[in-house]
Amino acid sequence: MAEAVFPKPSLITRIAVGKAVGALIGLIGFFLLPVMWPESDRMLQWGILLWYTTMGAIIGVYGVFNYHPVLRLPLPWWVRAPMIGGWLNFVLVFFAYDTMAAAIQGMLGMALSPFWFAAEGAIVGAVIGGLATRFGGEGRAVAAEMRQA
Repeated sequence: MAEAVFPKPSLITRIAVGKAVGALIGLIGFFLLPVMWPESDRMLQWGILLWYTTMGAIIGVYGVFNYHPVLRLPLPWWVRAPMIGGWLNFVLVFFAYDTMAAAIQGMLGMALSPFWFAAEGAIVGAVIGGLATRFGGEGRAVAAEMRQA
């Protein structure tokens, strides 16, 4: 059934699925943030929505690379996607440390390192990467599909 709706392999499908799953996760964050942290502002809500949508698109695009040329190792989706998600959330916390520290304090009621959001990004990245790979494929076949178009 999925193959009839989503041609496989397809980079466009990977990106669309990644963005859709990222947007869904972002919407969950958008609506749960004021519930979990009433002091949050609207800009942070929009930032979460757009951040995870962008994360999904990036993970979708990187599905073409399933081999590390320098290390000469395979780079399957379950390694690549969590690395990208974790790295993106690490960078987010790095540049918005005070806001993310206040967020984790407000949501959990205890002072934890906001860099735990990097682990959350790895989990979200794994979910996005798994679904994007399931419906859009990965590797050279995805890149070859784009050359034929």
